[in-house]
Amino acid sequence: MGDSLNVGIVGAGVISAQYLETIGRLPDLRLAGIADIDRERAQKVGQQHGAPGMSVEELLSREDVDAVINLTIPKAHAEVSLAALEAGKGVFVEKPLAASFEDGRRMVRSAEQHGVVLGSAPDTVLGTGVQTARAVIDAGRIGVPTSATVTMIRPGHESWHPNPDFYYQPGGGPLFDMGPYYLTSLITLLGPVTKVIGAGTALRQERVIGSGPRAGEKIPVSTPSHVTGALVHESGVISTLVMSFDGVSTRAAHIEVQGTEGTLEAPDPNRFEGPVRLSSQMDRWEGLPVAAGYRQAARGYGLADMFWTGSFSGDPQAGRAQGALGLHVLEIMEGILTAAEQERTVTLSTRAERPASVPLDER
Repeated sequence: MGDSLNVGIVGAGVISAQYLETIGRLPDLRLAGIADIDRERAQKVGQQHGAPGMSVEELLSREDVDAVINLTIPKAHAEVSLAALEAGKGVFVEKPLAASFEDGRRMVRSAEQHGVVLGSAPDTVLGTGVQTARAVIDAGRIGVPTSATVTMIRPGHESWHPNPDFYYQPGGGPLFDMGPYYLTSLITLLGPVTKVIGAGTALRQERVIGSGPRAGEKIPVSTPSHVTGALVHESGVISTLVMSFDGVSTRAAHIEVQGTEGTLEAPDPNRFEGPVRLSSQMDRWEGLPVAAGYRQAARGYGLADMFWTGSFSGDPQAGRAQGALGLHVLEIMEGILTAAEQERTVTLSTRAERPASVPLDER
């Protein structure tokens, strides 16, 4: 490894295009190869981006691959990531870190044992949206934070996704699919969580695929499609979370943080940018200028941030999108579902440091 990071991608599906665009425009990242369970697809995508397509085994054996971006489906995250970590490669894995907390813990332990980097999406929190909101909180403009609400209500993915099955299986659902964006943002804004309670339901036991060659096919629902959770942060702040695939839309703010001196509205955490608004007087809101974050951020910046901050040059724990944070988020989500099923409060075993803030950066 020299002045750039040699990156291999595992998983040549739809989301890979966004990562490939980022790699293509950041001189600090170099695409070394693409692997997929469908070798022909890997070769086709590789040809489009000037890199060889190959099997996962071939990619992990290459000496010119420093880090692997794991874009497989969630239930394959642990298997692929563990193989890469054991091969001495750094890993940046799409959200969630793994399909289960136990698998995620194995990944974090493996990274520590092998002394290599493990990072996890979402890295949207590194953009100007959430980082500007954090700067407002850190400057004391809402006083002492007391509570927060996050809301995501929309139809499920079956209306547009040709193979939406895994969204309705354990490890899927609105919480595991979209929750990482909201929970990572809450931790970035307000710090780690100590305990959770929750409730969940699946009002429909099956969904109908609306597009593609399987249109009209019914698929079973085996995980909650509407989840509500309450989170107690280490700081004493209490956050309320609603994640649903059982609605149509909502006018609720994606993220709202209430404090003793004001209320802050942050943008959609599935985006890297967006408006940040502040109310310091009753029913009066003002838009705030961009004040922090990577201004050009896109998917893949979590890995780039690790390279820029020294994770690959002696300190695997440097960087903001750490696997330990992804594991904390994973335990929160699993804890909410456990609390809902067992009707009790779940105390968390993990703790993730609030990531360092990102000054306004043009890279």
